[in-house]
Amino acid sequence: MAKDDVNVKYKIARMGLHFFEEPCISGRTGSGTIFFSGCNLRCAFCQNYEISHGGKGVEVSEDELVFGMQKLEKEGACNINLVTPSNWTNQLVHTLKLAKSTLKVPIVWNSSGYETVANIKKLEGLVDIFLPDFKYSDDGLAWEYSHAKNYRAVAKAAIAQMRAQQPNDVFGDDGLMKRGVIVRHLVLPGATENTRGVMRDIADIDADMYVSVMGQYFPTPSVEGRGDLGRRLTAHEYDLATDAFFDAGLKNGFSQDLDSAIEDYVPSFDLDELRRFLER
Repeated sequence: MAKDDVNVKYKIARMGLHFFEEPCISGRTGSGTIFFSGCNLRCAFCQNYEISHGGKGVEVSEDELVFGMQKLEKEGACNINLVTPSNWTNQLVHTLKLAKSTLKVPIVWNSSGYETVANIKKLEGLVDIFLPDFKYSDDGLAWEYSHAKNYRAVAKAAIAQMRAQQPNDVFGDDGLMKRGVIVRHLVLPGATENTRGVMRDIADIDADMYVSVMGQYFPTPSVEGRGDLGRRLTAHEYDLATDAFFDAGLKNGFSQDLDSAIEDYVPSFDLDELRRFLER
């Protein structure tokens, strides 16, 4: 980005402390989440549909974005958690260089996993913790549910590059992750074999990598009448998912109670609240 490019803008839907990430990400004081509008996947079941598909958000300058990061840190955020940032990678390279000159907390890249290796390489030295999804080993499901071509190969290569940049998982005395990779997998109803394949693919990259086996799926209005997507996950399906974790030889991870599959855990995207947060 040119030094004199002062017109860079982002579209942001929320900035605030979030307490429902993995324990080593949220800690006791919360993760400083910044939700970017838009997404490079079009998942039919997305729980943040209004921002990923609807584009809800506020236009924010680079200066305002850095200010927001600094303010989150002052409010006690244990990290700065960039949620669905992939569409903004090129301009974030410059912004993160500015932010990291003042921030003392780690930067988290919280993404769909559907990213090019070239883009991940641009983040070298700028991201401390990678928090990607690995949604599909079944490319048929990836196309049907998310309109993504070659998802499995793309995500596997991207996550391997993330691991190359952060080969060691480092935790502080407080239990918070300082550097490393955690791969998330949302277990989908009726997709047991998809989950088994994902676990094997993660183990192929690094069997020591942390994996979050997520049972928080709930059907949104957008998937009403779409077969298995229109129902909740069963306890048996989630048990099979955790079995798949161990069967793949994975060693480190997080699990969830199925009572987390409720809308209460989805953050509110109140744009007036965001505007007030950015007031100096």
